Amino acid sequence: MLSSIRLSYTRTTKIRSQLPVNGTRYWSSEVTLRRSYLYVPSSSDRMLEKSLTAGSDVVIYDLEDSVPPNPEDKRSARERLRKFLEVKREDLKPLQVAVRVNDVTTPFFYEDMLQIISQPAVRSIVLPKIHSTTDLDLVSDAVKISRKRLDKPTLQVIPSIESARGMWNLGSIANWESPHGPVSGGVLKALLFAAEDYCADTGIIRTPSRRELLYTRSQIVLAAKAFGLGAVDMVCVDFKDTDILHSECMDGRELGFTGKQAIHPSQVSVINKTYVPTKEEIQRAVKIVQSMKVAHKSNQGAIELDGRMIDAPMMKQAESILRVAEAAGLAISGPALKW
Repeated sequence: MLSSIRLSYTRTTKIRSQLPVNGTRYWSSEVTLRRSYLYVPSSSDRMLEKSLTAGSDVVIYDLEDSVPPNPEDKRSARERLRKFLEVKREDLKPLQVAVRVNDVTTPFFYEDMLQIISQPAVRSIVLPKIHSTTDLDLVSDAVKISRKRLDKPTLQVIPSIESARGMWNLGSIANWESPHGPVSGGVLKALLFAAEDYCADTGIIRTPSRRELLYTRSQIVLAAKAFGLGAVDMVCVDFKDTDILHSECMDGRELGFTGKQAIHPSQVSVINKTYVPTKEEIQRAVKIVQSMKVAHKSNQGAIELDGRMIDAPMMKQAESILRVAEAAGLAISGPALKW
């Protein structure tokens, strides 16, 4: 059982040197930031071009909902994206490129896989309307065929949870592994929540408080963390209101989400700035880690700090904060300690 559980950070980090803080050094690991996931319609040359400078951690080139559902529009968008990925191959290298294909039940899915997922620039695939591991197995079969000639890193698989069935089968989806192995069939990277589709399927009525989605979002985070996956929060449809977006970002981060979807480039900077520790959180984390290191040298496992009890779990949280802060290039400072 334990061998099947993938621990947090194992897919996005690697052990490296220690993290310096004003002369003090911490054991750390390198974190790849995946805060913002920007959808880019593949039907627009202008939007494809703008995606190169949008600043999103992950760029999702969309072949699904942003493209009209008739065969000619789907074919045209697919061909436009294929040419873009080929012509801009060098420009795309610094980006984390993902593609949202049409779902497995549509007549467009296999052409999406053969023509687009076969492109070397594509690192991740976003899968809409995943209801069970059976859907993931079908996708994995197509991954094996479409990428068999590529000498590239394993394709990262991101299922979208957007139905009651998907939520019912959430645990098995989060624990899915390709029957073809990760190299040939892809590897699960994150769980993504599609709130509007989910509400349409369940009859839930959206409210500004988001109370009606609290249980669902919490369960998605829990399932993701149980199996070492990222958790990507819902789209903020009020894309012109940065206050609402910031509120949603804060709410999602507090629930444990690691990133958020964006439908407009203007949302990216707000998401990126919110899904990192604040200055106060960083300062507090430095203080906790430094104080606990001193305590450990005195054979103490728990201490009082500013009127609160601090022990191993809080040190673990603090170290996680510092890893993310370092990856985001944020200033990390604190009083140097003399051992």
